[in-house]
Amino acid sequence: MKLHELKPTEGSRKVRNRVGRGIGSGNGKTAGKGHKGQNARSGGGTRPGFEGGQTPLFQRLPKRGFTNINRKEYAIVNLDVLNRFEDGTEVTPALLVEVGVVSNEKAGIKILGKGSIEKKLTVKAHKFSTTAKEAIEAAGGTSEVI
Repeated sequence: MKLHELKPTEGSRKVRNRVGRGIGSGNGKTAGKGHKGQNARSGGGTRPGFEGGQTPLFQRLPKRGFTNINRKEYAIVNLDVLNRFEDGTEVTPALLVEVGVVSNEKAGIKILGKGSIEKKLTVKAHKFSTTAKEAIEAAGGTSEVI
């Protein structure tokens, strides 16, 4: 095979359909839009969800609850993850991001009590669950709220 013999795989390249370029193209004159009507006009058509003037489904359904704009979402870290650190390590949010335990700190770090901890660590975080706090102190470590 030589460079001038190279060809794309059959069916991998498709020629773009140029609309409104004469009768012989098969898409001339009305350019595939039919005769008149809303969709034949420039800028014609309706928005998504429009039902011809009938009240759309999204408006007919009852609305429930609200979204709290002040909601804080915490990055969650479970106790069993903290076992990867050496005894006596000071675990901070910056260290957790650096090691890759958490990819994004969000509004802060919250330590939850899933799993068990065997290491004696000083854990600094924004929030602790009660079980996590007890488990850290039972292992001989300390928990500090930032």
